Amino acid sequence: MARVVVIGAGMGGMAVAARLSVKKHDVTIVEQSHTYGGKLGTVERDGFVFDTGPSLLTIPAVYRDLFNKTGGPLEKSVDLVDLDPAFGYHFSDGTQLDMPGFGVGRCAAAMQDAFGGTAGDDWRAFSARAADIWQITRRPVLESPLSGMRDMLPLAKDLSAIRTVAPFTSLRSLESDYLRDPRQRTLVDRYATYTGSDPRKAPAALATVPYVEQTFGAYHVAGGIRRLADALYERVLERGVSVRFNADVSAIIVENKGVTGVRLTDGEILPADIIVSNVDARHLYSDLIDDPRAKSALSALDRATPSLSGFVLLIAARGRTPNIRHHNVWFPPNYDDEFDSIFGKNPRPVPDPTIYACVPDDDHMRPDSNHESWFILVNAPRHSTTAKPGTIDWTTPGLSDAYRDQILTVLAERGVDLRERALWTITRTPADLEQATRAPGGSIYGTSSNGARAAFLRPSNVSPIPGLYLVGGSAHPGGGLPLVGMSAEIVANVIGRDGEPTPGRALH
Repeated sequence: MARVVVIGAGMGGMAVAARLSVKKHDVTIVEQSHTYGGKLGTVERDGFVFDTGPSLLTIPAVYRDLFNKTGGPLEKSVDLVDLDPAFGYHFSDGTQLDMPGFGVGRCAAAMQDAFGGTAGDDWRAFSARAADIWQITRRPVLESPLSGMRDMLPLAKDLSAIRTVAPFTSLRSLESDYLRDPRQRTLVDRYATYTGSDPRKAPAALATVPYVEQTFGAYHVAGGIRRLADALYERVLERGVSVRFNADVSAIIVENKGVTGVRLTDGEILPADIIVSNVDARHLYSDLIDDPRAKSALSALDRATPSLSGFVLLIAARGRTPNIRHHNVWFPPNYDDEFDSIFGKNPRPVPDPTIYACVPDDDHMRPDSNHESWFILVNAPRHSTTAKPGTIDWTTPGLSDAYRDQILTVLAERGVDLRERALWTITRTPADLEQATRAPGGSIYGTSSNGARAAFLRPSNVSPIPGLYLVGGSAHPGGGLPLVGMSAEIVANVIGRDGEPTPGRALH
């Protein structure tokens, strides 16, 4: 048994704490804020409820496994709702596509009906390639620790696998090989943003994101995705984990042999044999550790492209919107301008952005059936007050209000006018996200997947300092609820029952 301190009560931190408690470790979570969940937040006001982080659950098996192995079935803790249709896509030429929430074949048929031509067959072929990539990469990449290129040597020796995964091919290039309809290519481009990335630079392996969504299903949690965090927090307490809120870590104490504890901002020291960090990796290595062994990790982060951020509107709306879906996307005519605006040399708020809106048909999330809770997200450059590359200053007076009005005007031009229906609106910028979560610049996913080497620049779950491990969206294998859950399982398996690290151990 080891004394374990987990820094951060986000989903990754709570998941690894629950798994390590089952292995009989003495686990304490310290959280700098007053609550748990990290980026999986919520806002409740006047009967309206909004998820302020993830709004979609895919691969629920990750959390079913977590709950089953720590005390009881997931479905006894939350009510999973399968979405069908899951997405309403609106293209600049007026085409609308209602995407089923489950089944590659059903999605292909929906595309055939909406787009015509060879769209159905093209999507089946594209999905078949994605399925092959998923089968090749799932275990050695997503479900195992990844500390560098050497971990990929067995895969690199399989020329057939290399041709299938196409590690030096971009997602944009792969989709162009299979999809003749430009609207299908636009749809696939959007999935790069699920990892905070640019489809022109992100690897072809991200074709697995729509495949996974359509194969394993798209789910809502009744009452909001935040209920999943509620359930996991209850599970952590049931397992005997100690959780301390408003406990801000100022430093990780490191000696030659490795970590020995954490120091809180009030001066209290918590001894530890093992520390698991659920904070942003750059914050960890830059601010919490004074040790030369952290430099290699920081060097990799410096070579990686940070992920994009987001500009959020929470709107309490009167009335009901005809033909609105749970998830809705309105695309602009020039999608590349969005990526140029975010990742280019002269970043700016996207002038004509893709607009995503989550509008749950959930009586737990609105005061009555004649109102709607709108969560609107627009991809945005990160925040900085010092003109860092790829950033803008979101605290500039008037910028937030002006951009809010611009988004609502664009949405009205695309067919949904909320300006007269809004009872009130809350605006959250990348600067607000940075302040709330300490994600540098409000980066949603830590580093992006831009570039063939991006996966190897993402911080490893096993740090260069003995006894220090990383979970969460800024560490391997990446952001989003399923990958964060996978990172917790990787770390728990590496630490094992006796607390001795066993690097390279894969999941089973």
